[in-house]
Amino acid sequence: MEWSIQDIARRAGTTSRTLRHYGELGLLAPSRVGGNGYRYYGQEELVRLQRILLLRRLGLSLPAIAEVLAGEQETAEALRTHLELLEQERERIGRQIAAVRTTLEKTTRGERLMPEEVLDGFDHTRYEQEVTERWGREAYTSGDRWWRSLTDEEKRGFKERQEAIAADFAAAFTAGRAPDDDEVQDIARRHCDWLSGPVRVTRSYVIGLGELYVGDPRFGVHYDRHAEGAAAFVRDALTVYAERRLDD
Repeated sequence: MEWSIQDIARRAGTTSRTLRHYGELGLLAPSRVGGNGYRYYGQEELVRLQRILLLRRLGLSLPAIAEVLAGEQETAEALRTHLELLEQERERIGRQIAAVRTTLEKTTRGERLMPEEVLDGFDHTRYEQEVTERWGREAYTSGDRWWRSLTDEEKRGFKERQEAIAADFAAAFTAGRAPDDDEVQDIARRHCDWLSGPVRVTRSYVIGLGELYVGDPRFGVHYDRHAEGAAAFVRDALTVYAERRLDD
């Protein structure tokens, strides 16, 4: 059994352009290409795409994903790793939900809040080992060092810039503008400028980040709370910008 590129893109919540980009990078070749030039994908490609999307959600760059996939010869083992990572994420989100629920209940009752209750599940340093193993020590230390170097005012400014960009994306989406509209592309430019503080902005990074906005509700909520469906719009706009303006 096989599916067309349009069908796979729709079911995965991504775009045909992104799947073709994965193919160009050697990450996801179609099972066959029809006489009309259409790409088709079979079951093996479905499993591989599932793995790619998970790794993108975890923040790996496309070159890093290529290395991971090249080292995984056994499908069952890859799926076990996939399942383990999802279960870890479920556990972390569960802890955050419990922390927010405790905060709400104690605030309502006027009880004293304890840091270990309020902040459970939110400490980014608990992923230090995982980040270091996957991307190297420098990937963790550089990002952590950059954030800690900011003053409280700079941290607020960084968050306020993101909020303004999200609101402008939502307004353009609500107004019916296309992702490749000049005004929308200028918002995408501002978004990439905003990202350039803690990371090196590359084509694969921005495209993957756009997929993360759609695939991970922790990120997508920043856009969808302004307008339902805005996260997918942001992804498409960033993909256009990255393919036109950025290099790897």
